[in-house]
Amino acid sequence: MASKYERIISDCRTKNVLWEDGDFPAVQSSVFYYQTPPFTFQWKRIAELNNAQSSFLNENAEFDVVPGKMGDRWLVSCLGVLYSLRNLFYRVVPADQSLNKSQGIYRFRLWWCGEWVEVLVDDRLPTINGRLAFMQPQSSNCFWAALLEKAIAKLHGSYEALKYGTRSDGLTDLLGGVVKCMPIVADTIRPQTLKDQLASTCIVTCLAVKASSVQKKTIAERLPNGILVNVNYRLSSLDKVETLMGDSVQLICVKDTFSCKPFGDKTNFLGDWSPLSKTWERVSSGERARLLNQLNLGEFWMSFYDFVQIFTALEIVYLDSETANDEEMLKNRPLHWKMKMYQGQWKRGVTAGGCRNHESFHINPQLLVTVQEKQDVVIALNQHTAVEPKVIGFTMYTWNREYNLNECLQKDFFKNHVSFLNSDYGNTRHVSYHTQLEAGHYVLIPTTYEPAEEAHFTIRILGTSALRLSCLETQTMILLDPFPALKSEDSIQKIKSVCQYEPVYMQLADENKTINCFELHELLEACLPNDYIKGCANVDICRQVIALQDKSGNGRITFQQFKTFMVNLKSWQGVFKMYTKEKAGILRAERLRDALCDIGFQLSTDIMNCLIQRYIRKDGTLRLSDFVSAVIHLTTAFNQFHLKNYSQVNVIEVHLHDWIKSILSC
Repeated sequence: MASKYERIISDCRTKNVLWEDGDFPAVQSSVFYYQTPPFTFQWKRIAELNNAQSSFLNENAEFDVVPGKMGDRWLVSCLGVLYSLRNLFYRVVPADQSLNKSQGIYRFRLWWCGEWVEVLVDDRLPTINGRLAFMQPQSSNCFWAALLEKAIAKLHGSYEALKYGTRSDGLTDLLGGVVKCMPIVADTIRPQTLKDQLASTCIVTCLAVKASSVQKKTIAERLPNGILVNVNYRLSSLDKVETLMGDSVQLICVKDTFSCKPFGDKTNFLGDWSPLSKTWERVSSGERARLLNQLNLGEFWMSFYDFVQIFTALEIVYLDSETANDEEMLKNRPLHWKMKMYQGQWKRGVTAGGCRNHESFHINPQLLVTVQEKQDVVIALNQHTAVEPKVIGFTMYTWNREYNLNECLQKDFFKNHVSFLNSDYGNTRHVSYHTQLEAGHYVLIPTTYEPAEEAHFTIRILGTSALRLSCLETQTMILLDPFPALKSEDSIQKIKSVCQYEPVYMQLADENKTINCFELHELLEACLPNDYIKGCANVDICRQVIALQDKSGNGRITFQQFKTFMVNLKSWQGVFKMYTKEKAGILRAERLRDALCDIGFQLSTDIMNCLIQRYIRKDGTLRLSDFVSAVIHLTTAFNQFHLKNYSQVNVIEVHLHDWIKSILSC
């Protein structure tokens, strides 16, 4: 079956037209969504830019991409890393594309929301005074980067969104890996640390971070030694050289991701061990030849001492085996990362419990991580949004053997146990943590910082050996009778307080001393006190009360059944009050699960989601009437099921007639 890209190409060729992308139109809002820029953009196709030498991609061209008026230098730096990894580059930028045969449509592949997605864009690019407004080549006239920038802008919703991106975002989206950032501190980082990273399927980049100074947006700042500021260089290897004096010097091979030139040909680095450095006079010609033969295009040597003095941060991209196998230099590394992934969401009132500071923390998704042998792991949390991301992070606990491996940990567990690890929290798309885990079981809990914040997310765990990842779920069951019948040992005071309404009841009752839902509504209007419990005096709840207790099918209840309801209503009101701390009569949705548990219901995530969708109000809360209706609804549903659960195995067969009857009874 032809892909969407192939169908569009074929259709445009048949009609002899150039494609126009309706999902990302050539209009001002596609460039700036929130702000109003001081100028108007003209959208031009590449063929209209008056450059006969233009091409989509030239494999032999130097990387010469510069940012435009958006100043998204972070993305240029990430593209430089991608361009230096040619096989991974072609995963993102398919090479079988050209300007003269494209029909104005181009395709790219980006890691987005937990999977590789194909993004289609047309070649209408925003310009100012006939020149590209944003990313552009300096001299190669290759337009792959400008079109890829448009594809990323399309995923983000606008070019404006790229102002707020980070290198971590870019490396993740372009390489499909998990990014870990760490400072380079001379006293803590060792050559062996870097060797261990380069022995696994990860890409190690380094950069000299410096606060931005006033400069032209298209020209990157350089240190006096020629190193570009805020640009990712890539580590290739480490080696030791013996000097003529018998000293041993630790060297690091660094790849300038913006250069494809051989060592000595106008190399930008000017420090020790650079082409013109006299440091080479300290080693024999054989050692010099051995070291220089290891260098590929754009690579150079520097001492480890200079490395930790010049560069201030590492940004390491961990790749799983499947992705790494596409790149020749990674495929043969001795240690391959194995990945497990889970995709979920934080939903208000269901799974959006907030961080450990909040009592609703336990309702967040709980993931069971099973480690079979001691190993290094990298945990990454990615939220599926680019604009206005939530503050996110995660917490991990060691599993206590007193708890069932298949059940979610309950609220009391988190009161009595200390977490094993906690990530930083940040309003970023990605949060990661590198640690070592002993063999055993762990519960990982991804969260937003505040409760009730909604977003989809992906958890990825990369390990050096086998591990398992699964989602814990709560089994739906009744723990207590939510609607107990009146018993002789019940509080006489409770029953007596209800009996005072018997005269009013008898005035409304028929000759059989029973009432229907409308008469019950009138009775509740008369006997419920004038506070928030009064909201329960509505016809819908009255219908539910009748359906719950009516055994004969005539739609009426007795005074004894009315008393049973009223006593239980008072009990439900007491539970409701316990969970309305901020304001009387207002229950925050994230507390509904615990309140229902106190009534007697243990509910799965799916059922909680159904309840929230049915009963939540616009402000994310429930009133007592919503809560009471939910309790009666659940009680009736469980009763209907248990009437047909003859084998007591929690599975029933229902005829269509009975199924519809049961649904309508709820």
